Amino acid sequence: MSSGPKSFDRRQVRRSFSRAADGYEAVAVLQREVEDRLLEQLDYLAIRPEAIQQPKTILDIGAGPGRGSAALRQRFPKAQVIAMDIALPMLRHARRRGDWWRPLRPVCADAQALPFADQSIDLVFSSLCLQWVADLPVALDEMRRVLRPGGLMLFSTFGPDTLIELREAFARVDDQPHVSDFAPIQAIGDALQRAGFKDPVIDRDEFNLTYADVPTLMRELRAMGANNAAADRHRGLTGKARMRAVFDAYAIWRDADGRLPSTWEVINAHAWGPEPGQPRRGHASNGEIATFPADRIPIRRKR
Repeated sequence: MSSGPKSFDRRQVRRSFSRAADGYEAVAVLQREVEDRLLEQLDYLAIRPEAIQQPKTILDIGAGPGRGSAALRQRFPKAQVIAMDIALPMLRHARRRGDWWRPLRPVCADAQALPFADQSIDLVFSSLCLQWVADLPVALDEMRRVLRPGGLMLFSTFGPDTLIELREAFARVDDQPHVSDFAPIQAIGDALQRAGFKDPVIDRDEFNLTYADVPTLMRELRAMGANNAAADRHRGLTGKARMRAVFDAYAIWRDADGRLPSTWEVINAHAWGPEPGQPRRGHASNGEIATFPADRIPIRRKR
């Protein structure tokens, strides 16, 4: 099962976020808001306190400069918090958030090959990372593998409506992929069930940011590492005339205040570690195919 219509180039993902590390926090306003909302979910999920009241080991996948990892360490001061990221320069910033008596443990690794033992993590947290993995089902299978039975996994990821205006503006100019594609909510639900998570829940937020012009938007995307990372992306330079055509195509969305909107769809999910011995649905050993009806997924839209 594919995680989406496109495959990602992990070397490009690593390169983009490595370059963005020094200035990331200055521009990642949306990322902070999404991360804060994901952290707030821990309050609502306290109905199962045995899983998240006193976790011993917490894994933050795609920790970036460590803001979320530090918040998790503050919330769970007795836990070991592992800040994991594919970009080593991001982890250098994360280490600075650690105290000598409560250091964050930085680990540079890929979400598709977690370097941790089976059932060794009590809480798996990931904010706006999984949209950059080449194979989402593999990443979720790894998360389920390391999560202990009864442990909690929660994540947020971008959905396919993210940057839809920019994508459509480029589509009016040529047929090359200029904006990364992200997995839809149905694919995420299917991947969660195929991995064998217990009681998965998914919802959806929508954010709308505005910009003075397209160059400002694109500079911000580069500054926070959100470059097009599709394996079949256009690798040549886009000429001035073609870019001007993109700017003109985008202008149809300009609002009454003269600002250009930018849509960001965020899909949130949480689930629990299953009991030992539960098979992964869709695994080669049993060939079972899981489905996740879209009309049963709770949808909420926030702006």
